Amino acid sequence: MVMSNHERTWLTERFEEQRSRLRAVAYRMLGSLSEAEDAVQEAWLRLSGTDDGKVDNLNAWLTTVVARISLNMLRSRKTRSETTMPEPILDRVDGTSPEHALLLANGVGLALLIVLETLAPAERVAFVLHDIFDMAFEEIAPIVDRTPEAARQLASRARRRVQARDTTPDANMEVQHSVVAAFLAAAHDGDFHRLVSVLDPDVVLRADAGADRPGGEVHGAEKVARGASSFSHLGLLRRPVLVNGVAGALCLLDGKPFAVMAFTVKGEKIIEIDILRDPDRLGRLDLTVLDR
Repeated sequence: MVMSNHERTWLTERFEEQRSRLRAVAYRMLGSLSEAEDAVQEAWLRLSGTDDGKVDNLNAWLTTVVARISLNMLRSRKTRSETTMPEPILDRVDGTSPEHALLLANGVGLALLIVLETLAPAERVAFVLHDIFDMAFEEIAPIVDRTPEAARQLASRARRRVQARDTTPDANMEVQHSVVAAFLAAAHDGDFHRLVSVLDPDVVLRADAGADRPGGEVHGAEKVARGASSFSHLGLLRRPVLVNGVAGALCLLDGKPFAVMAFTVKGEKIIEIDILRDPDRLGRLDLTVLDR
């Protein structure tokens, strides 16, 4: 039976009411805004193709469909490494934009998303649905093709990985910005000792330069400081920004994005630095929000 224009308009309005929430669900599962948009659009196509577009519980139905689509997208990916950086969400230092607020609710910083990138697809989906969106394991089980108890175990394994790498930064944003500003100033000057002074001795730096370019991890304050000071000669413009709600920097070279840096500040020291240097992905970032 074909929907009338009135029914289709009603259905479209109900779906648009859910769009932001569905994007937030998909972004946490996929770590990519563009893939999240694809998953949400696919959910709309499936909804509009149902019998009269009628379902008993629209919110639950859409969440389940987006989760299944996201799970299939995760399974189709090539293996991703510990240094694969999710798509960052940039905002001005004076606050997160309203359109990004829901995407970043529940403390979904870049450091957490990087941990999620290392999980098996079913683990990631189970963890996101249960621990972030409070979905019952009885509802999660058919999505991941497991029993409720097996789904519980998936989320538990994921939770242990997340807890093993404590990604919770200092809550005080002034402290975050102050520490990062000190790091950026020292990096600009190539001052090794000032760089070391703001880094935790066990700091970890991860760089994602793209599939065909060297990236990897660097451990320890002296190695990280040595690498940071080596870029002082490039003449980079380092612009403070928020990266997924935490203090970060957009590095520009000749007016074009050179890198995005996200910092995890804990105990007034930088414990993690995550850098996106993939030129292809940098070129696709939406930077218009920074000029508002």
